[in-house]
Amino acid sequence: MQNINAKMPIGVFDSGVGGLSVLHEIRRLLPNEDLLYVADSGHAPYGDKSQQFIEQRSIAISEFLVSRNVKAIVVACNTATGAAIATLRSKFSVPIVAMEPAVKPAAALSKTGVIGVLATSRTLASANFVQLFARYGGDVRIEGQACPGLVEEVEAGNLSGSQSRLLLERYVLPLLERDADIIVLGCTHYPFLASLIKEIAGPTVAVIDSGAAVARELYRRLEVEQLLAGDKEEGTELFLTSGSLAQAEPIFSQLWKENVDLSALRDR
Repeated sequence: MQNINAKMPIGVFDSGVGGLSVLHEIRRLLPNEDLLYVADSGHAPYGDKSQQFIEQRSIAISEFLVSRNVKAIVVACNTATGAAIATLRSKFSVPIVAMEPAVKPAAALSKTGVIGVLATSRTLASANFVQLFARYGGDVRIEGQACPGLVEEVEAGNLSGSQSRLLLERYVLPLLERDADIIVLGCTHYPFLASLIKEIAGPTVAVIDSGAAVARELYRRLEVEQLLAGDKEEGTELFLTSGSLAQAEPIFSQLWKENVDLSALRDR
């Protein structure tokens, strides 16, 4: 079993750049931690892939992160969580924190009793989401909406263009017609489209995601395991991608809001 200590970095991965929305929350809450982020953009999107494929990719990336001596892994991808989290927790001894769509807080906040969930088709079909639906669907009506094409828009850095708006209108407006007063962002790519979603949904509809909750859970797990970094030095970030460096680097810098030095994830 790997010896884990507080000086080790935290590993975070996603199918692509979407997990940067979670990484922002982690950095905000844990300013002294070193972060190692892997984007599997060479295989994105995960939403239309088989469970076996997503599981294989999740294992391969987790093996890489463990080889880089991480003290914890954050699966910053709802689709990978749904397809692979049980397998990852059975194979790896490091603490693993995963995504869960913010259905519970949405159910508590809704006044109409209807919440909409924007997610990939794979996430909506996963056992994790089915269990969430069963747990909270008795108190509210949960309207799941698959969103083909949205991940690709974010991967391309198209956060406010006409194509992104057209897709979002197609996915958001039917939820409003069904009286949803809260929209849950069930994919880590979607917070980067939150401004556009709010504009389309209007001021009476709340838009929420689970990035901050995941960061809090990570903090709690590290605290329990006595693995929190000291507060003497500012944490660093290291970014890797399985996709094209030339294509990904400007997108990373756009979404991280500062210049990113991106490295290639090889042989995974």
